Amino acid sequence: MRFDFSPEDEDFRAEVRGFFRDHLPRDMARRFHIGAHPPLRRDVQAFQALLHSRGWGAPHWPQEWGGTGWSALRKHLFMQEMYDADGLDYGWQGLHMVAPVLLAFGSEAQKRRYLPPMIRGEEFWAQGFSEPGAGSDLANLRTKAELEGDEWVVNGQKIWTSDARMAEWGFFLVRTDAAVKPQRGISFLLIPMDSPGLTIRPIVSIEGGDGLNEVFLENVRVPRENLVGEAGMGWTYAKYLLEKERTASAFLYFNKRELEKARAIAQRQAAGGVPLIDTPDFARKLARIELDVLALEYSVLRVLSHEKNRQNLDAVVSALKLRGSALQQRVTDLQVDALGLLALRFWEHGEGEVVAAAESARWPGFVPGRTAGALFTRASTIYGGSQEIQKNIIAKLAFGL
Repeated sequence: MRFDFSPEDEDFRAEVRGFFRDHLPRDMARRFHIGAHPPLRRDVQAFQALLHSRGWGAPHWPQEWGGTGWSALRKHLFMQEMYDADGLDYGWQGLHMVAPVLLAFGSEAQKRRYLPPMIRGEEFWAQGFSEPGAGSDLANLRTKAELEGDEWVVNGQKIWTSDARMAEWGFFLVRTDAAVKPQRGISFLLIPMDSPGLTIRPIVSIEGGDGLNEVFLENVRVPRENLVGEAGMGWTYAKYLLEKERTASAFLYFNKRELEKARAIAQRQAAGGVPLIDTPDFARKLARIELDVLALEYSVLRVLSHEKNRQNLDAVVSALKLRGSALQQRVTDLQVDALGLLALRFWEHGEGEVVAAAESARWPGFVPGRTAGALFTRASTIYGGSQEIQKNIIAKLAFGL
C-alpha cells in the first residue's frame, strides 16, 4: 500500500496551489475564511467565473459539458487545495446535485439550457425537497403538481431551502400521482424562483445567517417541458442525486481546514503565559481530533481508490457521513475552546461587520466567524439525512437488520 502521491500528482497539486495563490483575490479569500452564511452573491459568481476561466468550473462533469476528465484522486487533490486556499466550495445545489440528474435523465434541450449558465456562475439553484413533516422521509411530501394543458400547477410548501433568495431556479420534488404508492407518485420539476405565486420567507438560523428559507407555492404555473425525465420517477432521480458524490458527505476538506484554524488559534492564544497549543490538556484534545480526521481521510481515499470492501458501499458512505458530520462539530467546538472569552463577540453577517472585519490588537483576525461556524455545524448531524437515518441505513445494508 502506498501512502504518498506520485510525482505527477504532486506536480498537479503544485499547479492548483499556484493558481489559487496567484488568482484568488485576498479580500475574497478573507470573506470565505470568515465563512458568513450565505456568502455574498457577487463573491460566489466571481469565484465560479474564475474557476470556469481555467477550465475547472465543474471537475466532476463529463468533458463534453465542461468537465476536466481528472481521476478521482486528482479531484481530491483539487478540493484539498481549494479549501486550503480559502476558496469557496459553493453552488452545490446546482453543480453537484441537479446537474448530474440533468446529465443522466434530462433532455438535450434541458442540458443546453441549464448547464452552460450554471458552470459559468451566471445562474444559481435551490433544492426544494424538505417539507414541514417530511424532512429525511421524503416519501411523505405533500407538495402537489397537477397537469393542466401544457402547464403544471404546483401547490405546497418547502422548508430549509438553502439559497432560495439567491437562486434563479429551483429543482423540486412534487407529487404528481396520489393513487400509487408514495415513492412512485413523485416527480422532479424545475421551477423559476421568480414565478408568480412563489413566495420566499427567510429563516434566521442560530448563528445569525439567513441562507435558509421557507418556500410557499400557490398555483405556480410551470411549463410542461420543465419536468425532468418521466413523471413518477422523481424518487429514483433523488436517490441518484444523493448517491453521486459518495464521499462529499464526509466533509473531509472542511474538517481538515477547520482543524488547521484551531491549531493556528491555539498557537496565538495563551493560558498562564504559555501558548495554548503547548498545554497538555489542549494538546491532547487537538491530537485526538487530528487522529480522527486522519482516519477519515484514509477512509475517503479507500473509497476513491475503489478498494474492494465486504460491506455495501452505501453503508460505508453512511458511516462516513456519521463520522464526518460529528467531526464538524468537534473541530469547530475546539476553535471556540481555544478562543476562550473572545468567542463571546457576535459578528454580523452579510454586508455588515463580518465582511469588513479587520485584525486589531483587541480582535485578532482569527476571531470573526468561528463561533458562528460552531453554531452552524449544530445542523451538520441533521441535514443530508440525520444520524438516526444513517444508522438505520448501516443496520439494514451492512448487517441485514
